[in-house]
Amino acid sequence: MTSSFSTARPSRREAILLAGAAALAPLAGQAQAAEAILTKPIPSTGERLPIVGLGTNAYGVADPAELESRKAVLKRMPELGSTLVDTAASYGRSEEVIGALVKELGNRDKLFIASKFGATTAEAGRASVAESLRRLQTDHIDLMQAHNLAGVDPMMPVLQELKAGRTIRYIGVTTSLDRQHADLAAAMKKHRFDFVQVNYSIDDREAAETVLPVAQERGVAVLLNVPFGGRRSTLFSRVGGRPLPDLAAEVGATSWAQFFLKYSLSHPAVTCAIPGMTKTSYLEDNVGAARGRLPDAALRKKMEAYWDSLPA
Repeated sequence: MTSSFSTARPSRREAILLAGAAALAPLAGQAQAAEAILTKPIPSTGERLPIVGLGTNAYGVADPAELESRKAVLKRMPELGSTLVDTAASYGRSEEVIGALVKELGNRDKLFIASKFGATTAEAGRASVAESLRRLQTDHIDLMQAHNLAGVDPMMPVLQELKAGRTIRYIGVTTSLDRQHADLAAAMKKHRFDFVQVNYSIDDREAAETVLPVAQERGVAVLLNVPFGGRRSTLFSRVGGRPLPDLAAEVGATSWAQFFLKYSLSHPAVTCAIPGMTKTSYLEDNVGAARGRLPDAALRKKMEAYWDSLPA
């Protein structure tokens, strides 16, 4: 391969061109980094959330190197414009680890922290929320959710009371199981939630028929868990070493992660996706999906057709 410049001492013109190229390269990188990430409104209040957040099922660690990696993610998130951190009482030491790391970083005011309870009675649920506050080392939780529909009916008066007292800011309900979608839709019709969290991806589109239309009708924000298919079966295993399709370039997706996220985030009912991320490299790649264009309805259909054409 030959160079466009001589290998001898560069002329003045060549030196100027080389210097200009060197100056522009970091500026281009800075422009990309500075590009604001997309946000969507929480229907019940109009408050806007960045469309990519963080799932923390794998944050209950003790190894110093692992803790440092997760601390770096929590530090980098608000620097990139991402804010939502989703955890749960049932995620081992996740709440405790997040509380300690956020306190060290001093950036609690820059994060939107969501957690979940799994209690089935009002008394146990109230105790679970209190314990979450203690572990997270905070005086309020931005979003408290009934985990996998646990204790929804007995806990709603408690959650409303805590919301009125500003101990929690928003109320939600979750599932990551297709078989619970009908019950989740029924719960949304019965109760007034601010958020619903559900499994939905290009490979798992059932929620688009059962849950997402109800969320739109009821004005409920939607968080997407397992946007890459979960631990047991990831979307990445199906694409293997395949290059990105030409469709990816139409929305500026430069990785499979961005391709998958841009598809899911483009559904009009969806507010934010919360992929699990334990390294800043994953964070920066995934947040890239929150920049630039999202697919329109026509492109979404093409993306679905492409995915469906791949070998299972």
